[in-house]
Amino acid sequence: MVRVLLTCGEPAGIGPELAPLVLASGQDIVWMGDPRHLPQGCDWTEVTAPGDPVPPGRLPVLRHDFAAPAIAGRPDPANAIGVIEVIARAARMAMAGEVAAITTAPISKEALQSGAGFAFPGHTEYLAHLGGDLPVAMMLASTTVTPPCRVVPATIHIPLQDVPDALTPEALEQAIRITHAGLIRDFGIPRPRIAVAGLNPHAGEGGRMGLQERMMIAPLLERLRAEGLDLAGPLPADTMFHAPARARYDAAVTCYHDQGLIPIKTLDFAGGVNVTLGLPFIRTSPDHGTAFDIAGKGLADPSSTIAALDMARQMAQARSLPAAQRPT
Repeated sequence: MVRVLLTCGEPAGIGPELAPLVLASGQDIVWMGDPRHLPQGCDWTEVTAPGDPVPPGRLPVLRHDFAAPAIAGRPDPANAIGVIEVIARAARMAMAGEVAAITTAPISKEALQSGAGFAFPGHTEYLAHLGGDLPVAMMLASTTVTPPCRVVPATIHIPLQDVPDALTPEALEQAIRITHAGLIRDFGIPRPRIAVAGLNPHAGEGGRMGLQERMMIAPLLERLRAEGLDLAGPLPADTMFHAPARARYDAAVTCYHDQGLIPIKTLDFAGGVNVTLGLPFIRTSPDHGTAFDIAGKGLADPSSTIAALDMARQMAQARSLPAAQRPT
């Protein structure tokens, strides 16, 4: 399969208008959503299966009708159920092998929670539930900088004040193991090198700025190194992300959300891709939000969505390698 399924995302955001933009760039996609939400003048053809042929220049659409039309910049609670149903339908198709991968357009968690009582913190957590409640990790990966920047935060959408309690040895180990497995399976890196950030400034500076590095992170890394994992750290986060430092590792595991996401969004804002590691299917997403402020104004930049689609294809190719050719 070549086509990647692109979900509509929040119909009042820039998600629907990204579809014809990425199609015009040469991407072979199938879009799932309500065709009423596509930009005026978009040439589309309804298909019943992801691989159905369509005339050149037309967007293949797996139709999923929503309760209401879309008004740019103004999310309608009536459409929240439709957004959730599209995500679930796309995940089912991916798990059934009907598509090689899915790329999800941005959603509004606030709109889903107010309109449908959405019980998940975000896209990643909902997809993990759909995938069988498996442990997953959120990776942000660059596509336009060299060496690449890939970051996996061990704690994600929680207040900063809660991070020290949430950063347990089990949580950090899980993030490291999922990252290690994902780099092998999805990125074709046979012996991943992973850098692990300290929690405190200067990685605790020998205990003078915190004890988590000495008491928890360092012993955990030593134990995992004894199993054969190539780990560096705990490292001061403020010196991990310049080019010479990135050349020494394949991915960085950070202790909290902004510790990893600020560097990658600074280095590659338009080319950053959100990847969910650990799922039984491939999911990528552009590294930006719904952009209600520019929705419908013709200002949407498809760069991150194009990068997400490209990465989804590359990951699908890595997963499809015969067993004998897989990295060991």
